[in-house]
Amino acid sequence: MKTKLTTTLKLLRQHGACTDGYKKLRQSLGAAWPAGKPINLLHILKSNGVQDMMWCLRATEQDCLRERYLICADMAESVLHLFTAQYPADARPALAIQAARDAAAGKIKNADAATAAHAAANAANAANAATAAYAANAAYAAYVATAADAANAANAADAAYVADAAELKKQATIIRKYLCE
Repeated sequence: MKTKLTTTLKLLRQHGACTDGYKKLRQSLGAAWPAGKPINLLHILKSNGVQDMMWCLRATEQDCLRERYLICADMAESVLHLFTAQYPADARPALAIQAARDAAAGKIKNADAATAAHAAANAANAANAATAAYAANAAYAAYVATAADAANAANAADAAYVADAAELKKQATIIRKYLCE
């Protein structure tokens, strides 16, 4: 089921949006866009890209806990192979992804998902290879929903840059899977 998520210029300012991203969005909306008028996150995806859209999850007008879990889990899963190629016996990132999905489905508590996400972060810290660390960080993005710390959702988007442009395109497709106009 797709969800419409919106933010406003006012909410973005309140949450400390970066100057460059904010200016880019303002330019795409036009100078006359009212500060309190809703902005669909898919517009931000198109105008600013994956990372900025993921950052905006911290400033939505709607509760988007379930969507954050699912988007982050899918993004992490799309780059998990980067981690498992170098650390095939380390299941912590995969367990964090499953915990995010279970939390989205209401099968486990947010605290349990957070525990799994922290284990994925520990895997990232232990990983020597940059690509493996980024993939584990993507799994750690499951934490985004547990503590309403949407800033960590950017970890999932960051992981796309480790591979290539095709991975980044996959991230945008994942977002569109859950969000609608």
